[in-house]
Amino acid sequence: MDGRHMQIGEVAARTELSLRTIRHYEETGLVVPSARSQGGFRLYTENDVARLMVIRRMKPLGFTLEQMRDLLDVTDRLDAGTGVGSAEGEALLERLRVYEHAATEQVEKLRVQLSRAEDFAATLRKRLPEAGDS
Repeated sequence: MDGRHMQIGEVAARTELSLRTIRHYEETGLVVPSARSQGGFRLYTENDVARLMVIRRMKPLGFTLEQMRDLLDVTDRLDAGTGVGSAEGEALLERLRVYEHAATEQVEKLRVQLSRAEDFAATLRKRLPEAGDS
């Protein structure tokens, strides 16, 4: 990381999250700005943006705020090297595996829903006159 700080507007643009959503995640403790400017503006780092991207990816898969918080705790602890090679480290990895499995299951469900939606759109398209048939 280059140590560069970003204001919330830049973070919102990069993550495609609204300012309100980012503030909500701050209020719930999922992401806390790394610093504040002298004027009191929230300042974020690349690590903060990465956390927000994890949250953004979990949301459409139906994960709760508590599950997001738990997964971020797991990844923070693994990134810090907590319990590497120990029972604690193995427990963290097992929690990570549970989230990976749940995410994979949700992706499969979404694939089925997308396939059904595409079939439905195709059915409607077939009922429309071809361009130039009018």
